[in-house]
Amino acid sequence: MYAPERQQEILRLAREGGRVDVLSLAEEFQVTAETVRRDLKALDRAGLLRRVHGGAIPAGRLDFEPDLAERDTVAADEKDRIARAAVAEVPAEGSVILDAGTTAARLAAAIPVEAALTVVTHALPVAARLADHPGIALHLVGGRVRHRTRAAVDAWALRAYGEIKADVLFLATNGFSADGGLTTPDLAEAAVKRAAIGAARRVVLLADSAKHGQQHFARFGDLSDVDLLVTDTGLTAEEALAIEHGGTEVVRA
Repeated sequence: MYAPERQQEILRLAREGGRVDVLSLAEEFQVTAETVRRDLKALDRAGLLRRVHGGAIPAGRLDFEPDLAERDTVAADEKDRIARAAVAEVPAEGSVILDAGTTAARLAAAIPVEAALTVVTHALPVAARLADHPGIALHLVGGRVRHRTRAAVDAWALRAYGEIKADVLFLATNGFSADGGLTTPDLAEAAVKRAAIGAARRVVLLADSAKHGQQHFARFGDLSDVDLLVTDTGLTAEEALAIEHGGTEVVRA
């Protein structure tokens, strides 16, 4: 199948199903994930699809937000590598904030048993993974819980982050770019992420490369707010260098 034929079929699948994901398309067409990503980029440039985390949606549906279980299966290998690399940024002692997100949950599970930390999170999956950790003093931030992300939002959460200053924030995002900044589909989640950035001395962004260049409805920060980006090798060396020129260190796992 030639690329134009494959792209036409991808467009049909996206319109029928509401979204497509890279791994499923690669299996469907028996091509590499990188080939699918090039197809999606071509369709995005043509204005027919819009890239989202791990795949694409029909143009005009940028408010679409996959649920937690679906997001956890997308770019799983990349997320595991990012989490393992991010462990090196977890202090042996002190205080950290863990944002809501599937990669942050993987990091929570990878925190060494000897770590003696104060951990603050508004994410139920993160809290569940740390509740039995012997060396962690866990603080669960309250608020209205969004079913799609299992994250607490609104006034209680904002007030809690306004009262602390942690050593490190491990931040998640749905999209990041030098021009578009840090974005997510939901305004309430964006407000909590913005508050968490303000509550930390150092910000480490955990984001797989498929999120690079994506822009969603709610902007909550700039790349200049991030001290370190931990991503995967899908982000090219040239793209990483451009981000570092803006003052953010990049680790590609």
